[in-house]
Amino acid sequence: MMRTPEAALYLGCAPATLSKWRCVGGGPRFVKLGPRIVAYHVEDLNVWLASHGTKRNTADAPSAA
Repeated sequence: MMRTPEAALYLGCAPATLSKWRCVGGGPRFVKLGPRIVAYHVEDLNVWLASHGTKRNTADAPSAA
């Protein structure tokens, strides 16, 4: 398991991005290990990357607008 800073590094995003995804959805599955500790199973990070990480062309990628 990885805590938020390690998981963010693994995914190539900021820890704040993972925090936002936990609130609004859209990120990888996570586990709460107490009131302040959040962790991610490596398998869940890999599943999320496989479904969100790679694109075939720019039309597959979501727009910034």
